[in-house]
Amino acid sequence: MKTFRINFFFILLTAFFVIGCKKNVVINEKQAILFQVDYVNYAWGYQHNGFFIDNKGNVLTYKNPQIWNFPDKNFNLSENQVRDNIGHCLNSGKKIPSEELKKYSSYIKNISSSKVTALKNISADAGSMEYICYQFSENTGSYKGSLIKMEGDFTCENLNFFSKKVTIWLKNLNDSVEKK
Repeated sequence: MKTFRINFFFILLTAFFVIGCKKNVVINEKQAILFQVDYVNYAWGYQHNGFFIDNKGNVLTYKNPQIWNFPDKNFNLSENQVRDNIGHCLNSGKKIPSEELKKYSSYIKNISSSKVTALKNISADAGSMEYICYQFSENTGSYKGSLIKMEGDFTCENLNFFSKKVTIWLKNLNDSVEKK
């Protein structure tokens, strides 16, 4: 009977532990960037600006950098390319609170596993605004980018439920960074 009580106690304790624990996403310290907002327009002279959000919540801006590593067609970058790009950024002084950063970075995995709508041409000479999230692979030393939304000459968007929330969040950040 005593063994039964001890086993029951441990099972009950384990159940409370599993049920009571919230799933916290730990931001990988080796992952330098989590999100990017990138605008490019070649129509009216070269315009290229945007920002990264790093793993500490810093908003790192860039404007018409002379040298830049654009992601490949799958939105992927190597660790060295990301490091080079960060070297061309300035710290905006804006920092995302840690709870807010955890909240939005917890959506990255879901967004990365979802499909994106087909490109739709809606404009000309508007350029391209891309909202991207990244996952870092230590095994390959690369960043796998996932498109959240594209606006401008062409539009498309990620079909994941969380992509709309992340897009609104990034647009608001972009507006606040541009006003500085």
